Amino acid sequence: MKIAISSTGNSLDSAMDSRFGRCVYLAFYDTETKAVEFKKNPNETADSGAGPATAQFVAIHDVSRVLSGDFGGKVRTILDGLKIEMVTVETNNKTIAAVISTL
Repeated sequence: MKIAISSTGNSLDSAMDSRFGRCVYLAFYDTETKAVEFKKNPNETADSGAGPATAQFVAIHDVSRVLSGDFGGKVRTILDGLKIEMVTVETNNKTIAAVISTL
């Protein structure tokens, strides 16, 4: 399964980002291969519609689950429609490595 995690940076030591639509990076974690790939969120500085656009961005990467500190209403509707599970995580400066270790 492929999981997307909102991140403030592009390394395992980066903190999880509490924002989904405007997170700086997304960490894509493959539970089968244990591989992690970081991609810059192209919607971080969008004037509007960052959440829905980021939902579409994770969808094209064949993600089954998304972990973030928060999801807006429009994002919830889109991800529900795409059958992508949303998991709200209390970020508390957790690193991406720490989040992955709990999966």
